[in-house]
Amino acid sequence: MANDFAQEFYFRMREAVTGRLSRDAKRILEKTKTAKSKPFDRGRDPLTAGQTLDGVLKEFRWEAQLAEADLFNRWAELVGEQNAANSHPETLVGGVLTIRCKSTAWATQLRLMHTVLLAKVNEAHPDLEISSLKLLGPDAPSWKKGPRSVPGRGPRDTYG
Repeated sequence: MANDFAQEFYFRMREAVTGRLSRDAKRILEKTKTAKSKPFDRGRDPLTAGQTLDGVLKEFRWEAQLAEADLFNRWAELVGEQNAANSHPETLVGGVLTIRCKSTAWATQLRLMHTVLLAKVNEAHPDLEISSLKLLGPDAPSWKKGPRSVPGRGPRDTYG
């Protein structure tokens, strides 16, 4: 018993000084913890699958990622079929939801509906804490790359 105390004290002091435990110390501490366990002690009750899954989600901090994926998957339900056919959410960073639209006209249309869309999204997913929407049009081709690019103003009068 005294040997266990001395050994544990040594490992705790070593951890305090170095900031880490050795493999042997971890193994010995785990062994002493499990040696004291009895079949009907507290914490040994059976758990349901739902409780276990909730524990894993909390331990790995996956709740926010699952809520974000749910938002992206239910986009059509939240904004309507026609709006969803012409837009899709891309990213959610720092409370800003970035939405890519098929055309600049749709981006303008959704900008006019900004407050309504933001209210619907926050009502469906309040835990995501979305503060604003960033509505973007389609990506335009870049004229600054490639073997025949030249410095300067770029193409101006090439389309007729």
